[in-house]
Amino acid sequence: MSAEDLLVRADDLRSGRTPFVLATVVRAERPTSARPGDRALVLPDGTIEGFVGGTCAESTVRVEGLRLLETGESTLLRITARDEAGMAPEGMVRVHNHCLSGGSLDIFLEAMLPALLVQVYGQAPVARALVEIGRVLGHDVRPLPEPTTPLPSDTGAVVVASHGRDEEPVLRAAMRAGVPYIGLVASKRRGAAVLADLELTDEEHDRVRTPAGLDIGARTAPEIALSIYAELIALRPRTAAATEHPHHLPACHADE
Repeated sequence: MSAEDLLVRADDLRSGRTPFVLATVVRAERPTSARPGDRALVLPDGTIEGFVGGTCAESTVRVEGLRLLETGESTLLRITARDEAGMAPEGMVRVHNHCLSGGSLDIFLEAMLPALLVQVYGQAPVARALVEIGRVLGHDVRPLPEPTTPLPSDTGAVVVASHGRDEEPVLRAAMRAGVPYIGLVASKRRGAAVLADLELTDEEHDRVRTPAGLDIGARTAPEIALSIYAELIALRPRTAAATEHPHHLPACHADE
């Protein structure tokens, strides 16, 4: 795959909301088959498209790439055929791979995850503010045109801000789809009444956040929208970046 074809493929993956890791060789110490500027894509199923070295380097890039798809981090990966004393510098993952024929590779791994997909139902000022502010934050925010509109499988959040109109079918659809964040813009009293009418289990009840958003004293529509995104940020998984991997990968038979 040529460099141009690989970048076209990366654009196609982005447009299709498919996560991937872009691996770029930034340093190569001989003997290695890769050269600075070589690139590859790591897909969620472990497929590697492109070239960043032989089987030994590829196996390491696959393992680290899949890890980064889980954490959303990016890092500099150093693959060496020998142990290096001391801790890896901050921001670097260092892996000793016995099967390398020698030399070392520095490969920058950049996690390319699709933006959080937020579906907003309603035409009220809060709904409009959710669309505007969410896009400024870099989220993929889409107004939900109808309560029966199917939700994409990778929807990360559904917020209902319709002030009583068609709330129940949207909430039920979000629960059936397993959407991680479901928010209902309503007062505590009205929100509790809506959930009671849904006859939810305790687990389902806990999945719907109403009033949606953190209590920051919000009054205006933009402030309410901001409080909801603040809650989304507060609830997202937090990971600590690894700085060194002391493990050794098993030897393989291909030469670098």
